[in-house]
Amino acid sequence: MRVLVAMSGGVDSSVAAALMLREGHEVVGATMKLWGGPSDSGCCSVADVEDARRVCQQLGIAHHVFNFTADFERDVVAPYVDAHAQARTPNPCIACNTHLKFGRFLQRAPLLGFDAIATGHHARVTKLATTWQLRRGRDVAKDQSYVLYMLGQAELARVLLPIGELTKEQVRRVASDLDLRTAAKPDSQDVCFISKNGGRASFVGERIPLRGGRLVSTDGDDLGVVDALELVTVGQRRGLGLHAVSLPERRYVVDVDLPNRTATVGTLEDLLVGTLLIDEMSWSCSPVVPGASVEVQVSAHGRPLRGQWLGGPHPGTGTVVLEEPARRVAPGQAVVLYAPGSGDDGGDDEGEVVLGGEVVLGGGTAVW
Repeated sequence: MRVLVAMSGGVDSSVAAALMLREGHEVVGATMKLWGGPSDSGCCSVADVEDARRVCQQLGIAHHVFNFTADFERDVVAPYVDAHAQARTPNPCIACNTHLKFGRFLQRAPLLGFDAIATGHHARVTKLATTWQLRRGRDVAKDQSYVLYMLGQAELARVLLPIGELTKEQVRRVASDLDLRTAAKPDSQDVCFISKNGGRASFVGERIPLRGGRLVSTDGDDLGVVDALELVTVGQRRGLGLHAVSLPERRYVVDVDLPNRTATVGTLEDLLVGTLLIDEMSWSCSPVVPGASVEVQVSAHGRPLRGQWLGGPHPGTGTVVLEEPARRVAPGQAVVLYAPGSGDDGGDDEGEVVLGGEVVLGGGTAVW
């Protein structure tokens, strides 16, 4: 099989390419040039492209560079800034996976004669009867299935995730055994287009006006001001300047009202919700039957929450009722549903199979 491997210049994609070769596939590496500006996050830099090229050279395979900078600006950066303009908290990695890594890259592969693509994501693709399943990676600490929820049956049929069965330690060991130049390279941690020096405020502030706002209690009392309401996140506790206010309990942002230029601050109890409202669920396989038990994840490495899917009046809409209250989801973040599932070995892997997900526009409704 001809496989096009997405080579980021990191150790995970390096080993993914090596494993594809080991399995006997005809392999070519390709690096997506996405961000054209400065980057110090260990991702999307000129050095990363060079690392990918050198690894391909070590493995004896061809290496290509695809220039997707215009697509990245349109589909990732612009929506990221626009989300902040609406006081939402975007996840650019999800947008990048949707439009670039499993969008443009997956579209280009067959045009170049490839049967499948492979990436270095820590997740697994399995098949049960005629249904493809997206599962958590074996390394729970590195699992990336949360940011891959948008992969449906058509995509999963042409996606290979070679390192999903390995821990990060095992990945580095393989790279070291092969003497790959990326074996000890640190993982990229931050948003590739946000520099450590300028930060989010500088990046967003150069593209949209950032204006201050009032902090108010749930009773409407003034608690202070913030410099940029567009950068305030539901659930935020630090950086609000509340240390100067005498409060008996910790306070968290529970709502951001951009038109009225206010952020409501409350206690942890005020932040908790018992239901999550879903407007447009993207199903990875078949839609979940109303009444089914699910596990819910609301951040990349958050603790899974148990709940029940109640469905809704239209396909893709519904409500998840949680077994115990949890912090509300910041608008712009994703809610991903998981369920028990049986793999090819017939075993039960509770909470490992991705059912679907959605970027929510609201923070849920409290019923407790």
